[in-house]
Amino acid sequence: MLEELSSTFPILSCILFFPLVGAAVMWLIDDEDMVRTSALAISLVELALAIFVMVRFVPDSPAMQFVEHVPWIPALGISYHLAVDGISVLFVGLTAFLTVLVVIYSWDTIRHQMKLYMMSLLALETATMGIFVSLDLILFFVFWELMLIPSYFLIKLWGGGAERHYAALKYVLYTLLGSVFMLVGIALLDINYHNWATIHHMDQVYSFDFLELLTVPIPLSQQVLIFWLMFLGFAFKAPVFPFHTWLPDALLEGPVGMAVMLAGVKLGTFGFMRFSIPLLPDAAKSETVVMTVMALGLTAVVYGAIMALVQLDFRRLLAYSSISHLGFVVIGLFALNYQGLQGSLLTMINLGFSTAGLFFIAGFLYTRQQTTQLGAFGGMAKHTPLLATFFLLIGLASIGLPGTNGFVGEFLILLGAFKAHWTYGAIAVTGVIFGAAYFLWYYERAILGPVGKSVKDSIADLHLRETIIALSLSIMILWIGLYPSPFLRMMNGSVQALVDRLNHGTVAAAIDLSRTKGE
Repeated sequence: MLEELSSTFPILSCILFFPLVGAAVMWLIDDEDMVRTSALAISLVELALAIFVMVRFVPDSPAMQFVEHVPWIPALGISYHLAVDGISVLFVGLTAFLTVLVVIYSWDTIRHQMKLYMMSLLALETATMGIFVSLDLILFFVFWELMLIPSYFLIKLWGGGAERHYAALKYVLYTLLGSVFMLVGIALLDINYHNWATIHHMDQVYSFDFLELLTVPIPLSQQVLIFWLMFLGFAFKAPVFPFHTWLPDALLEGPVGMAVMLAGVKLGTFGFMRFSIPLLPDAAKSETVVMTVMALGLTAVVYGAIMALVQLDFRRLLAYSSISHLGFVVIGLFALNYQGLQGSLLTMINLGFSTAGLFFIAGFLYTRQQTTQLGAFGGMAKHTPLLATFFLLIGLASIGLPGTNGFVGEFLILLGAFKAHWTYGAIAVTGVIFGAAYFLWYYERAILGPVGKSVKDSIADLHLRETIIALSLSIMILWIGLYPSPFLRMMNGSVQALVDRLNHGTVAAAIDLSRTKGE
């Protein structure tokens, strides 16, 4: 069982609820300028709290840190259990970082119902943080569902596309469908715990606590059933091919800020690494599961890249690019070795800077030309050299150029894939080639060459707020690309603990729960 390092100050509760409290206070503010300033201040304080947690985080440790554990519904074994480890701590910082940038971007791009928009964005931040810091599966599920509410309204009310109502409904229905399967899987985990605890005459016969569920052996046949139920829940959300069809609609029709959060914060694949693989290791490494999930991941890599290659709309290109990148993440996860898991986790974080950054770039392009269709661009580097430079840097990170963050994560994934089986790595490499093709194809036509006929003569380069966004993302891209050690150290201990868990399985890893709770 993972060690717990408790904190005397409830820092995670502050991180969790501060944006929501801030959103409630904003309801009392009527002046739009004050609303913007308040939203920025709230998001900056949240980022400062997240940075504090990361700075105080003990690296190279598998321990759960900053633990807060209070009984919630004791009769059912449900608790308010918060903590972070090397798997989740970077997501806390990433979510806070992206929220600040979205607030800055939305400063002058959201022109109606500004207060409600900022409140929805901060509520979304709270729900997302709850997903990353929750260790009780019911608490996790509550936040998993709650994030649908602000997400739905962000897409429906502030989306720019004609089909935004359809996209919002489709996103919610797909996620809810997956959640039904996941909830059944969570219930089966609790039933298994109950049966085990009853046989061993435990005082507590129900539990949804992640750390306690880790200590209970689960028969392989039951593990496989629960794994697929949990898989569906996370796969719809990720989304994993072929459950991806809601993503292009949501990313194209929704506002840029929502696209940044959807594409930059990888909730579904985080769920695989946080819950599915450690709780069900014997199922995760079974031949049927590995071959099936690897096939889906490899298909996503190739399919997403080829679809991106033929898109003329930049936001739709990025949507299919996201599907391809998610395929890479899945391949690394189910290589089930240290390099693959580490590479997948780092890539999930990296996509929060590169893919999310490209959606910001798409927003910059739309602001200038009111479209992201390729035909509206051409030769823009002559008028907007700063935009062209940041566009190139962030795009090169997305395709994994050495020296950028994308290279480190993809290299580790490919290393893990080749280590698992050479065919996995050989097929995955084609995604890298296609990735370079679709980005460079669009960039060359939109930014280089002669100025397009549709490009306005008065088109302006990046203004201050846009430059702050692009520069912040570029700094993170180069930092991780040139010096990834601090980020790798934060995750190393937890990744190694997960590998050990896979090697031993649930039966050998099971220990006396009463003795553990007494330590």
